[in-house]
Amino acid sequence: MKVTQEKLPASQIGLEIEITPEMSQKTYDRVLQDFTRSMNIPGFRKGKVPRQVLIQRIGATRIKASVIEELVDDALKKAIEQEKIEALGNFQLRSSFDELIANYEPGQALTFSASVDVSPEVTLKQYKDFTLQAEEVKPDPEKVDSVIEDYRTQMATLIPIEDRPAQRGDVSVVDFKGRFTPVDSEEEIEVPGGEASDFQLELEDGRFIPGFIEGIFGMNAGETKEISVTFPEDYPQEQLAGRPATFEITLKELKGKELPEVDDDFAKEASGDEFETIAEMRESLEKRFAEEAEQQTKSNKEEAVLNELLNQVEADLPETMIEREVEYMVTQTAMQLQQQGIDIKRLLNKDTIPMLKERSRPDAIERIKRTLALGEVAKQESIKVEEDELNTKVQELLTELAGRDIDMDRLRSAVEEDLLKEKIMDWLISNSTIELVPEGTLKKDEPEEVEESDETEAEAVEVEVVE
Repeated sequence: MKVTQEKLPASQIGLEIEITPEMSQKTYDRVLQDFTRSMNIPGFRKGKVPRQVLIQRIGATRIKASVIEELVDDALKKAIEQEKIEALGNFQLRSSFDELIANYEPGQALTFSASVDVSPEVTLKQYKDFTLQAEEVKPDPEKVDSVIEDYRTQMATLIPIEDRPAQRGDVSVVDFKGRFTPVDSEEEIEVPGGEASDFQLELEDGRFIPGFIEGIFGMNAGETKEISVTFPEDYPQEQLAGRPATFEITLKELKGKELPEVDDDFAKEASGDEFETIAEMRESLEKRFAEEAEQQTKSNKEEAVLNELLNQVEADLPETMIEREVEYMVTQTAMQLQQQGIDIKRLLNKDTIPMLKERSRPDAIERIKRTLALGEVAKQESIKVEEDELNTKVQELLTELAGRDIDMDRLRSAVEEDLLKEKIMDWLISNSTIELVPEGTLKKDEPEEVEESDETEAEAVEVEVVE
């Protein structure tokens, strides 16, 4: 079989393939035999239909189309193997299928053209000696006190209050019922989801719709009153958005928080006996926040290097590679939504999936280019993961995952990929000059606004109206 290669744009290889007369005749005979075995024609036993009768009944064009399909598919597979082409995906037929049918004669040579996607050639204009800036993250000295205060709040003892009215920070137990007047009506109706009994509510800002918590301030236990509120204009439930409403509230109980003393006993209880003293707890928290800040600073360095590396890479990406990455990203999104309890069958359908794929395409291209660039750096600098490094890390993870069903091949592959990326990034950072600047110095792109899904809106309704 004669094969001629041609380099095409978008990392494709064009193939002109000449099918031998012998292969042409052999395939034609086999296709006819398959039709003979499968066709039921009145007056003939199955498998005993004369060839000319079969051709007349089925039609020469249909038979030729089946032969061409088989010839092209088989010839391409053999050509790719013969030429040792590492194809990424399915082929694209460049010849006109109708013309191939019209020109085909059994027992005569057949020539057609096709193309296959292959891995792109990667060119890095530069990959070392970068001069960059990255934000340095420093631990917030107030964060330790903030965490300890959160622990105190969680461990607070609730003490009944009878000698004063409700105020911010108290915990209330209330009955409430809301009513509002819809836009297209003059009669009040109940607020959907706006009724509850023995509902425990912390009197803190942001817990309910604006005005609800404030309306409880000043009430005494056992008191009932009506408060007027207005739902926000962007409220998820359209019928309530921007509408005034009235809630009848009964304050059944009022409790105050008695916070524990910050001492050694507190440290032991809050940490589950991990720490013996409050000094140990503070030291541990300070160390944790320092490590987090250091890791974030490292991540900022890596991001700076990767962004610059992306500016230096040249690669003509094949469509197959982009489509695979887009499919992976959409699948990951679906899995994340499913883990959040969202019905992905409603959210991802024939209308939304194409839109999601289109929006994912730029990120997919960027991710592919970054991966290719890192691979090229590893190739140029002979960076690789040693077997002992891989085995050590795998054993660490196996210890952590003891008792779980583990796919060892997938685990080793994932670990090797992570270790290699880490080594490449360490090399890139060590071979660049990176100036650390204060956090917030470098301008970052504002994230795009994401419209809330129906499911997200439903969750918001439940949280905001009856949390």
